[in-house]
Amino acid sequence: MHVEFADTITGINPEAWNRVSGIDHPFVRHEFLATMEVTGCVGPGTGWQPLHALLYDEQQLVGALPLYEKTDSWGEFVFDFAWANAYHEAGLNYYPKLVSAIPFTPAAGQRILVAPDTDFDTASDLLINAVTHRAKEQNLSSAHILFTQNRDNEKLADKGFLLRKDCQFHWENRDYSDFDDFLAQLRSSKRKKLRRERRRIEEAGVHFKTLKGSEITTELWQDIMPLYASSFLRRGRAPYLNQSFFEHIAVLLPEHLLVIVAFHEEQPIASAICFLSKDTLYGRYWGSAGRYHSLHFETCYYQGIEYCIKHGLQRFEPGTQGEHKIARGFEPVATWSAHWLSHPQFASAIDDYLEREKIHTEEYMEAVRDHVPFKRDQS
Repeated sequence: MHVEFADTITGINPEAWNRVSGIDHPFVRHEFLATMEVTGCVGPGTGWQPLHALLYDEQQLVGALPLYEKTDSWGEFVFDFAWANAYHEAGLNYYPKLVSAIPFTPAAGQRILVAPDTDFDTASDLLINAVTHRAKEQNLSSAHILFTQNRDNEKLADKGFLLRKDCQFHWENRDYSDFDDFLAQLRSSKRKKLRRERRRIEEAGVHFKTLKGSEITTELWQDIMPLYASSFLRRGRAPYLNQSFFEHIAVLLPEHLLVIVAFHEEQPIASAICFLSKDTLYGRYWGSAGRYHSLHFETCYYQGIEYCIKHGLQRFEPGTQGEHKIARGFEPVATWSAHWLSHPQFASAIDDYLEREKIHTEEYMEAVRDHVPFKRDQS
């Protein structure tokens, strides 16, 4: 077996890649990653230059690691800006670096992709060794693998990567029959608050449509895109993704794309662009035009919770940050990333920092659990 690096995924057979990555999780599918490239969302000028690590057994693809050479840290959602500043102050270059991640997508999943009939330990050793060797060979500062899961974490820790613990807020479906059943598990004051927020939206005359990718017309995308862009523009940034990306994904992965659109007097006023796996709803991009009380909560959370209950999805991951999610039934869940740094002294300093940060994260998660809205016998 041997590892090669590819500066585009488009030259890789989609069936071969999806056999290695698994076909359910939308973000590691060939269609998703290739669409990022062909629509210009990653590539030259974006800070994300594809450099995918591919493991072959003779001519057959048996393993892969989605990989990019990064010239900044935007769109990663695992924040290392302070590390970059420390390198700069020491007269060293932090960028470029190698990053295994799904661009602009803070959703955990397998990053070390191995075909089901291939030994994971052997394949992952070869892939990880190739990535760190590439970093050394190119005199790069570091290699980072983001939003990893348990099997990857164990292997990466064994290979000398430093594990970083963080926290997101996820909703879990406890076999609720409907939204009222979910509300019934909340304490009375929280239940009343959620009902009041939903009532305000109804009284404002706002109604919703939940659409799969194949149900969204080009004209509706033209209405949705300014809503999506608005949340970026308020922060002084251009949107990460363009209309061409969403239109391509709507065709290639129609059952994995879900868009919640809010209408007022038949005009779209807000949207939440989401993705689906067989058991999880991933809330990704929200935007609105105008101000309506509780519109954000309804569009981004309550509509998604209702969808999960109705369709039997196990969890709802609405993205990063947002302590306001706690009062609405989302609970703290640990997320992980793994980091390899070529400079021994910086690696030691960051290792020490991560140990202290982990203690803080665990204390924070424990404190948050005291504020979840569920009745004590339900939490």
